[in-house]
Amino acid sequence: MRKNLRTVLRVENLRKYYGSIKAVDGVSFIVEKGQLVSILGPNGAGKTTTIEIIEGLRTPDHGTIEYFGTFNTITNEVKERLGVCFQENFFFEELTVLETLKLYSSLYNRSLPLNEIITMFDLEESLKKRVRHLSGGQKQRLAVALAFVNDPELVLLDEPTVGLDPHARHHLWDVIKHFKSLGKSIILTTHYMDEAHQLSDMVYIMDSGKIIAWGSPQELITSSGLNAVIEFPATHAHLFEETVVTGDVAIISTPDAPGAIKRLLDVGVENFIVRHPTLEDVFLKLTGRRID
Repeated sequence: MRKNLRTVLRVENLRKYYGSIKAVDGVSFIVEKGQLVSILGPNGAGKTTTIEIIEGLRTPDHGTIEYFGTFNTITNEVKERLGVCFQENFFFEELTVLETLKLYSSLYNRSLPLNEIITMFDLEESLKKRVRHLSGGQKQRLAVALAFVNDPELVLLDEPTVGLDPHARHHLWDVIKHFKSLGKSIILTTHYMDEAHQLSDMVYIMDSGKIIAWGSPQELITSSGLNAVIEFPATHAHLFEETVVTGDVAIISTPDAPGAIKRLLDVGVENFIVRHPTLEDVFLKLTGRRID
């Protein structure tokens, strides 16, 4: 059987158990060249464990991973072609940002020009600072920059925009889109649904160690069966069946928005929102909770 040369990563029936806890329970997916795949799930869903197995940090109990259509284990050649931004990153705190970039660049046979990385990730003003003096957002930008320093073919970004302000987060989106346009493949885990919607070609939703839904963001929304979505105070959740309550907000999806609005107004509820369904609504319907 001829291999698909566009398949950069193939994960089949991956399992990782800790006693009775099924952290990863039969996960399968593929990543194609130039594709960005997001893995979404509540805390404890198995996202980070899946990513760490792919990175070679954990050993699976069962299943196979094929890298670049050739390799079934993390060899040195695979490491040369991978870029990684961990959920928790550790640095040599006494090095400057420039020294850190030079150190990581020296570890690879191939690397991008550092001036490109510095400009792209907006690190110019931080170059002479020791890492221990960086803000949380600056450290996060450095961590993501280091994932791309070796010009990798496949990049794994585990919650890369945590701690970034909205401007920095949107700037990083542009950087990710740029690398994707160059044919780089990216796996992203994120707590931001708008991020997944904006960047993803494919979204896999995980819960309790399993993938429970997948598709493009729009495919997931279209196939969810959700209609108009109405948010209103949770104190009035009893007015409708199949109401999802999250915090002090109740959420319903209804094909009869005018009728639902009339019912709310009849009991004096005026502070409600009517909108189109989003990827977050799909996630909420499938898992019964929002990502924290």
